[in-house]
Amino acid sequence: MTALMTHLPHRGIIEIQGEDRATFLQGLISNDIHLVTPEHAIYATLLTPQGRFLYDFFIMERDGAFLLDVEAARLEGLLKKLSLYKLRSKVTFTPRPDLKVFAIWGNGVATSLNLVKEAGAAQKDVFIDPRLVDLGARTMSESLTKDFQPATPQDYDLHRLRLGIPEGGKDLIPERAILLESGLDELNAISWTKGCYMGQELTARTKYRGLVRKRLFPITIEGQAPETGTEIFLDGDSVGEMRSHNGSNGLALFRVEAMKSGREFPCGEALLKPYIPVWMCLEDPS
Repeated sequence: MTALMTHLPHRGIIEIQGEDRATFLQGLISNDIHLVTPEHAIYATLLTPQGRFLYDFFIMERDGAFLLDVEAARLEGLLKKLSLYKLRSKVTFTPRPDLKVFAIWGNGVATSLNLVKEAGAAQKDVFIDPRLVDLGARTMSESLTKDFQPATPQDYDLHRLRLGIPEGGKDLIPERAILLESGLDELNAISWTKGCYMGQELTARTKYRGLVRKRLFPITIEGQAPETGTEIFLDGDSVGEMRSHNGSNGLALFRVEAMKSGREFPCGEALLKPYIPVWMCLEDPS
């Protein structure tokens, strides 16, 4: 497949500056901010104190500041949340509407961008997606100078759904989603070696007690795609819930035991066929 490129208008950018910027973020986010360098970007989340999902974002370093690629529709809410925790920290938060988020995916992306083909590999304003190399690359810039074949945000949405990758605001439901149910451990959003952060206790307990009974899975859809939130049934029992879709592809939350049955699942007027993406480490929930 020829390398494709599209602007992602549903994403926005926040710049974080100040001498306490790393210390400030380290106490809040699920990943280790000290992994961020001009040569390496990360994917991370901000959780509620109870360990539920609030926001997800990508973080790269440029010119002595952190740039966060965030949900545009919830950017102001994230700014307010960060300001709430600022206290006396020497740190500033600035929206950057002059910068845009672009996605680039397909054959030869890393080579075309002069990047190592490793998750998070970065230089200047572009980086390989820290979640999964197969997703391609992302950039935060005024414009994209490389000559890639133009595509649409819907094309990229279909690309990430086929790979089974959830997205904040669509598949990661604020104040409901749990990181390990959403696959965010395998997708490099969590550091298990850093110090405390908000929501860490539930996240660690879920992992070490083996409490993951549900998981997000990619699906193919036969029939009219159900709306987000529609219940999924198996033999009359509720075993899951629909998330986002694009055409005949989507994501849905299933009980792991039910999904392993290999059955198709009625949901609304459709039949859902889940499958296990290559990156997922599926443990026995028993």
